[in-house]
Amino acid sequence: MKTKIIYAIVFFILFLIGAFAGYIYWLFSTLPDVKSLESYRPYESSIVYSSDGHVLTEFFYERRKFVPYYEIPDLIKKAFVAAEDVRFYKHPGVDIIGIMRALYKDIKAGSIVEGGSTITQQLAKMLFLKPEKSITRKIKEALLSVQIEKRYTKDEIIGLYLNQAYFGNRAYGIAAAAETYFGKSYKELKVSEIALLAALPKAPSSFNPFKRPDIAIKRRNIVLQKMFEEGFITKEQYTEAINEPLPQHPHWRRFEAPYFVETLRQELEAKYGDRLYRDGLRIYSTIDYNLQKKAEEAVSKGIAEIHKRAKPPVQAALIAIDLKTGYVRALVGGSDFWETQYNRVFSLRQPGSAFKPFVYAVALIEGWSPDDTILDAPVSFPGAVQGKSWSPRNYNNEYYGEVPLRKAIALSLNSATVRLASQVGIKKVVEFAKECGLTSKIHPYLSTALGASDVKLIELTAAYSVFATGKKIKPIFYEKLTDHNGVTIEENKPEIETILPEEIVEQMRELLREVVLSGTAQRAKELKKEVYGKTGTTNDFSDAWFVGFDDNLLVGVWVGRDNHKPIGPKEAGARAALPIWIDFMTDTVQMLK
Repeated sequence: MKTKIIYAIVFFILFLIGAFAGYIYWLFSTLPDVKSLESYRPYESSIVYSSDGHVLTEFFYERRKFVPYYEIPDLIKKAFVAAEDVRFYKHPGVDIIGIMRALYKDIKAGSIVEGGSTITQQLAKMLFLKPEKSITRKIKEALLSVQIEKRYTKDEIIGLYLNQAYFGNRAYGIAAAAETYFGKSYKELKVSEIALLAALPKAPSSFNPFKRPDIAIKRRNIVLQKMFEEGFITKEQYTEAINEPLPQHPHWRRFEAPYFVETLRQELEAKYGDRLYRDGLRIYSTIDYNLQKKAEEAVSKGIAEIHKRAKPPVQAALIAIDLKTGYVRALVGGSDFWETQYNRVFSLRQPGSAFKPFVYAVALIEGWSPDDTILDAPVSFPGAVQGKSWSPRNYNNEYYGEVPLRKAIALSLNSATVRLASQVGIKKVVEFAKECGLTSKIHPYLSTALGASDVKLIELTAAYSVFATGKKIKPIFYEKLTDHNGVTIEENKPEIETILPEEIVEQMRELLREVVLSGTAQRAKELKKEVYGKTGTTNDFSDAWFVGFDDNLLVGVWVGRDNHKPIGPKEAGARAALPIWIDFMTDTVQMLK
């Protein structure tokens, strides 16, 4: 009987040993390979720059800017050592002394008041393990930590930790934390600021200085005390830092050029997917920061002036395109992106008389000259409904008889323009408009000559490049895109196609210059430089346009209401849209230099 009991005990012990050995084998076999840290890179924000180097925004899942460990100031590393793991530079990844000390304090306090996890263990947990509370996870955490310590230096480990840690308020990593909490680079942080950031990863919500300042300042001061005790800061630094106030509000990065940025984001997301939010791309946009600010101011001022005459809300949009490259230099899609994200640069609206230059360009192509005449008198054409006619009328019902083409376009004479379209063929006009880059559906009816077919501000403005240079240009939103190392992924070269010969271009510029000198856009003469363009107004003054250019920029402005109701009495293109255009075009030559 005794022999059987002894055999049973031995068998049970062997079973336990085997089970334990199997468990240990399973633990090691399921451990992630710490070699992967050699190629590890956390999610990083992609950054959008203006053409002159300003940061417009960041795209991210986790707001983070990766910082190499050797660029992190020594005092930042020491602050986190003091706050999280004072024996960091002495232990092999697992701190037995620290664990025993924490256990003693927990028993003495009757609750968990201090943990024993090292910085290396926290890094292992963040990178490799699920956030579950179990003995198995703690053992894996310890085993991984020892392996990490064998393979990497202490500075490499704390560098990875400082890039991976979450600091609250959507900030991941030390660089983003410095910007979020203090609006500055991590290299510019003061002692008190470093101590606050070092206090956060343990419990970002509990120590949030914006919501729980009383707790946050106590925690920060504990970190400062530890930094002083460890000799990381002097008595003078400690005294000064402990009296520093906490930050009052987070420094969120509010989009610059928001309508443009959102347009760019949609284009890049369609092309690059998740990479846009996690790979730390560098996007060099075409926006000129100063021109963008001027565009936003011009639109805001213009809407304010219209609201003095017309009931709110009136909206406006503006786009400025580089004539030589197609680069979009400024884009405003409405009065306030933060109230309405609807981008009117891409909305379909009737262009009114701003479409007329396509009619006159076809006439020149067909052999007409700016001084050839066309009859401006009441006229009727068969209507869409059988038995009914359509009679285009001039503004204020004034007619001028035989007029040269230059006068007909300058005064925006509807009757003369429709007659001209009828003679050259409206289908030819539609085909030419498409050739110039209009992609919206243009109906082959005579009313189209007066702008009855809906178009987008961006496409109509870009199409005017044909009148300015003879060349069709494609609007481009970014010049170059690189990875986080600066290696070019994509470059956007200008896409240019010659449409008109030089002699026709010269005649078109002559006609559009006449609009400014003696026609509906005479107010633009106040710019004191040669500019060209065309006003546009739809029935009942529901849409007001001005599209024009100088030798550098092609600029289109639209004004109207989102519900297509009239802006207000007499709010034509010359009164509602042209002043915004003029305001923007003032001093643009100096700003582009």
